[in-house]
Amino acid sequence: MKRNNSYPFIDSTFKIELFIINYPVKPCTLKRTLLYIPSFLLLLLLPFTIVAQQTGSVRGFLYDKENGEPVLFTPVFLKGTDYGSITDVNGFYSITKVLPGSYTLTVSTFGYDTINIPIQIAPDQVLSKQIYVTKGSINLKSVEVSAEKEAQKTEVRASVTKITPKEIKSVPAIGGEPDLAQYLQVLPGVVFSGDQGGQLYIRGGTAVMNKVLLDGMIVYNPFHSIGLFSVFDTDILRNADVYTGGFPADYGDRISSVMDITTRDGNKRRFGGKISATTFASKLLFEGPIKKQKDEGGGSSSFLLSYKNSYLDQSSKILYDYIDDEGLPFNFQDFYGKVSMNGENGSKLNFFGFDFTDNAVFKDVTDINWKSNGFGSNFILVPKVPIHLLTEYLRIQNIKSNNRKRMKHPVAVL
Repeated sequence: MKRNNSYPFIDSTFKIELFIINYPVKPCTLKRTLLYIPSFLLLLLLPFTIVAQQTGSVRGFLYDKENGEPVLFTPVFLKGTDYGSITDVNGFYSITKVLPGSYTLTVSTFGYDTINIPIQIAPDQVLSKQIYVTKGSINLKSVEVSAEKEAQKTEVRASVTKITPKEIKSVPAIGGEPDLAQYLQVLPGVVFSGDQGGQLYIRGGTAVMNKVLLDGMIVYNPFHSIGLFSVFDTDILRNADVYTGGFPADYGDRISSVMDITTRDGNKRRFGGKISATTFASKLLFEGPIKKQKDEGGGSSSFLLSYKNSYLDQSSKILYDYIDDEGLPFNFQDFYGKVSMNGENGSKLNFFGFDFTDNAVFKDVTDINWKSNGFGSNFILVPKVPIHLLTEYLRIQNIKSNNRKRMKHPVAVL
């Protein structure tokens, strides 16, 4: 074949001559080189394949031994190694790609006693381990140290505020009862308007641009007309994520904010309750096990009932007569119930329902009243493979509202 003079480094047999740091290497044919590439890649991938096939995993849930509630944002790790995980809002942890061998599964966090559990990891094994921790305390003479558990920073989420009942109760409450609506008002960019039916405005957006979720169900009227109280009982909340910007697309069509609120389960160990009364409203909470949770694990079920009733329209005639002799025009009632069933492996099925009402009668101006009730269900499935949790929601909801304007001096139209 004729030599190609345009490319002097390539001849008729397609030989390539390489120069590395000015040291010439003997020419080799491109065809022969290509034959070596698959073998070389196979040798590189073979160790990784062998290692992947020889690893195991350990996963499970972390519970409070006293009431059976999940313990959130707590480190769970294998002692003496770099393997570890952080529990999520359901108390779930998962430690993957663990080499076979004997380990000590350790839980160490503020407020609870340290737990050490010996485990054995086999190749291709997914070990399920439910852990129950006991609350503990250390008496210090001159220093008191406390800390709030945080979720592991696995992704950057801008403008997200995590709210727990402890934080809500730390804010001075109007009416003697801490509430999510009052806590939100101390956040930057949040404005409430009580005289417009409990509207919430976040960073300039209108009320319809906000999305409020309760256990996965959309709540269209989350705040009462007075603007100081929400439909959510603080004592039944587990966690609330408030997104004021940059929220994920899976939350749907809202463009101002998203509030994802999760309620806790009823006590799985014993019956309990709470009764409280203030000058604004009264509250009743009752919870307990349907099937008690055992120390060694196993299935369990529980219930949770919450009821709030406002009598401000009556009590204000006596206590706040300097505002209006006829009393303040606000009244509301909130009911929430939940039944939780937990499997031995951590899988969970929840049924919940609610009935929220609000009435605001502004004399000679307008009447604002609405009623929202619904029923829903969600479940968490822990399959053998893959490691991730599977969640799903079912919801049925009914909303009725009636806003009627009044005119003190009717005008006749001819």
